[in-house]
Amino acid sequence: MEYIERIDKIISSSGKMSRKQVKKAAAQGRISLDGIIVKSADIKVNKNQNLTLDGVPVIYEQYTYIMMNKPEGYVSSTDDPHSPYVIELLSDEFKKLNLFCVGRLDKDTVGLIILTNDGDAAHQLLSPKKHVEKLYFFECAEKLTDSMVKIFNDGVSLGDGYTTKPSKLEIGEDKLSGYITLTEGKYHQIKRMFGACNNKITYLKRCKFGGVEMDSQLQVGEWRKLYENELKILLKSVIRC
Repeated sequence: MEYIERIDKIISSSGKMSRKQVKKAAAQGRISLDGIIVKSADIKVNKNQNLTLDGVPVIYEQYTYIMMNKPEGYVSSTDDPHSPYVIELLSDEFKKLNLFCVGRLDKDTVGLIILTNDGDAAHQLLSPKKHVEKLYFFECAEKLTDSMVKIFNDGVSLGDGYTTKPSKLEIGEDKLSGYITLTEGKYHQIKRMFGACNNKITYLKRCKFGGVEMDSQLQVGEWRKLYENELKILLKSVIRC
């Protein structure tokens, strides 16, 4: 008979409560397996069995994927010990899931960031060979000209010997804002691209990653798990479609 995982791990990985709390819930008779109350959270669950907590089904998820509306001032890596890390915005249950950011956003860049504990998927999503698109809204200091569209589409020389891959630039009516779509993520890439064109980014927000759009209902600093359809979209071009 094939088992998935222990009850405490399944429920805690869902973010509903910690393992310690799961054990307490079991002792209180709040957990059932195939309709029968179980008092131990150590029991292993078969993939065909029905596990419930307080009468609500608990679905086992091997990996967790989260969408966050990143605020300004937070960092997406642990390289800067003097700035708050985006993981700090999560609830205690999710902080324990060993989540990390899929790619980075600069400290002053806001918007969509994906967090997961699926290292394989993260590697694939960030691989240059996969050409996963990232869409950003920007504001800049100097007015843009239509000729910039071709410059960005041809690739921008960053001055260190590297020329970016083609990117799509959409210029707003005010000529001081717009959207840019990248398929790579070099260090401070968008800022460096505009700098190479004698311009400066004054505001930058990521709106879409791999086809997944920022939930307009998420306020700055808020987060939620990806919906099933969003996860399918995210992984469609890489793995486990």
